[in-house]
Formats: sequence, structure tokens, C-alpha cells
Amino acid sequence: ITHHVVRFLRLPSVCRFQDNKQQGGSDTKCPLAVKVLDAVRGAPATAVQLKVSRKTEDGSWTEVAAGVTDTAGEVHNLIEEKDFTSGVYKATFDTQAYWTAAGRTSFHEAAEVTFKAHEQGHQHYTLALLLSPFSYTTTAVVNGAHE
Repeated sequence: ITHHVVRFLRLPSVCRFQDNKQQGGSDTKCPLAVKVLDAVRGAPATAVQLKVSRKTEDGSWTEVAAGVTDTAGEVHNLIEEKDFTSGVYKATFDTQAYWTAAGRTSFHEAAEVTFKAHEQGHQHYTLALLLSPFSYTTTAVVNGAHE
């Protein structure tokens, strides 16, 4: 049985990382960012492909963004503020390809995080994913858009 835990935290910074510089040059360019860590190596998970989909009124999913983690295991500027509207979203990470490239066998083909966006007003989100070949865990940092 695989258990998935998503925790939403309110912290004062978003779209900031290692060197403490704001990414994308503008707060409006970073309503959704991701960070992926490899628990086996204790290091950022580089070259993890992901896609972000929005749930439609009929219950189907429409892809709205895609990206690949950089050398810091991060993806910023996935979607612009104007396109990141209220609704249910799903981030799907291609974990099988990541573990195959690392020479490991994985239990899961993908890690999925499904979440509601902007239920408490306009927010910015950073999804963090900690990977191992047989499990994954997620957490999220949620901020007001201009805190």
C-alpha cells in the first residue's frame, strides 16, 4: 500500500531558493513552482519530467503546463498567473524514467499530487516531492500572492 500525504504550510517566502533571489524577475511569473529531492542520494533530483493538468467541468484533465527539473531539482515559471485559475490541479512526475536513468527499479510509474488551488483566495504554491524507488512524499508551501 502506498500512502500519500500532502501538507499545506503557510510560510512568508515563495519563489525563492538557494541564493535567496526571487526567480522569474516578477512575482506574477511564479504562482506554481516545484522542488524534487532524491532521498537515496540525498541530493536534488535532476531531469525529472512533470506535467500539470487542470480538472475540467466534465471531470477530465487538460494539460496546462510541463517542465523538467533543473540541476537544483527545481522548476519555476510553470504557468503564468493569468492561466493559474481557481480549480483542481494534478502534478504528475515521471518517476519511472528518473529511476530507470539512475539504474534503479521503481515500484511506481509516476508520482501524482492532486490539489485545490485558490480555495482561500489567490495563492502561490511550491510543491516539494521527496522520492525513493518505492515511495514518495509531498508537502506544499502556500503563500498569499504578494506576501
